[in-house]
Amino acid sequence: MTARIFASALFAGLLAGLIAVLLQWALMEKLILEGEEYETGAKSHFAGVLVLNEDGETAEQAAESGVAAEEEEESLATRYALAFFAAFVTWVGWALLMVAGFALAEKYGQRITMKDAILWGVAGFGAIHVMTGIGLAPELPGTPAAELELRQLWWMTTAATAIIAFALMAYGRKLLYIVIGLALLIAPHLIGAPRLDGYAGVAPPELSGEYVARSYAVAFIAWVLLGLFAGYFWTRKKIT
Repeated sequence: MTARIFASALFAGLLAGLIAVLLQWALMEKLILEGEEYETGAKSHFAGVLVLNEDGETAEQAAESGVAAEEEEESLATRYALAFFAAFVTWVGWALLMVAGFALAEKYGQRITMKDAILWGVAGFGAIHVMTGIGLAPELPGTPAAELELRQLWWMTTAATAIIAFALMAYGRKLLYIVIGLALLIAPHLIGAPRLDGYAGVAPPELSGEYVARSYAVAFIAWVLLGLFAGYFWTRKKIT
């Protein structure tokens, strides 16, 4: 059983992670890099007008810029490699949690089918992205926000309660469990996510909005595929 859980999670997580990374690269990377330009001051906007903060360069400055560009390329390559590795580890971790949930469900008599597995993927998206995003939406680099530790605590609490709530409502089969599940979904939002008193984003709101939309689109596709792959490997004959 243990080998089956780890093998299913590994294969499913790697496949879903690969697709998620490719989608992030194609749909989100340019937005992130542009957001960093606003964060560093290379670009700024005021009253909807784009301002490029560039000055004329001397020959010496141009040479220094060339060296800086080469260093930046090396830095970006390292950054992409680390980002890819982190994405794969993250998706294998989510897959491990999902497949462990399959095993727990079957232990209590709930057989997991491919349809169930895909629904688990949709539920994972709902718990990890939708319920947490109500209070803490995805943000571009440089977006001012509340204290990191407080946001992390609220995010983890909200994700955990959402997972438990979905499980209770899906498998509880009784009105009491559904009521408890709804209470768990609502509770973190009654408390409220940590927020600043005002807004002070450096990137244009249009760019931030596009980033949020694409973040959710990529996450939804990746979670559905994670459920699909996890269900496929889990429902195969026992892996030895």
